[in-house]
Parts: sequence; C-alpha cells; structure tokens
Amino acid sequence: MFANLYNTDNSNGMAFGWVIMSLALALLYIAALWRVFEKAKQSGWKAIIPFYNIYIMLKIVGRPGWWLLLYLIPVVNIFVHIVVSLDLAKAFGKSATFGIFGLWLFSFIGYVILGFGEAQYKGAPKH
Repeated sequence: MFANLYNTDNSNGMAFGWVIMSLALALLYIAALWRVFEKAKQSGWKAIIPFYNIYIMLKIVGRPGWWLLLYLIPVVNIFVHIVVSLDLAKAFGKSATFGIFGLWLFSFIGYVILGFGEAQYKGAPKH
C-alpha cells in the first residue's frame, strides 16, 4: 500500500508537485476573480458558483442574463466571451488590447491584474 511512497522512481513526487502547484494556481485564480467581483460591487462568493459566476459577470458588464445561453453554443461561445472580455476591460478602464490579451487569451494573468492591481470598476460600458 505504501510502497509507492518510497519508490525511487521520481514520477510520483513530480505528479504530487504538479497537483500542489495546480491547486495553488487555482486558489490564486479564485481569489483574483473574487476580488474582481467585489470591486464591481458584487459578493465575492458569487465567483465560485459555476454558471452563476458567468451570469453575474454578464451583469457586471451590462449584458443581458440570457447571454448565458450563448455560452452553451459551440463556436458562438468564443465570440461571446471575447465581447464580454472587452466589456469587462472597459468597465475597469482598461484598453481593448487588455481585454483581448489579458482577459480573453491569458485570463489567469488578466484577472490577477484586475483583482489585485489598481484598476477600479467604473460601471458597465454603454452598448
């Protein structure tokens, strides 16, 4: 049962390290999204509920809640997410470039910047 713990093969140790690092990054991402929600005058706990967090994000950026259904349609969801990322960047006073590269393409980095950086929520952009 415990033979694998003392295995000289280092693959178990590396796997454990990847699990720990993945959990740490997931917690950082959750904390960043939590802070983004709080900056946007929403309760932070809403960031950890699947699908509900997308609904709240749509409200933060001023899009209708039924857009959540568009996230369920393959290919359409990509374009919807780009629009929401651009709107979120505008809502925090950031550029369209930040919306595409920071929030859509490299969302982990973008949400950490929004959540823990100096960016302040300025309200939903006008569409």
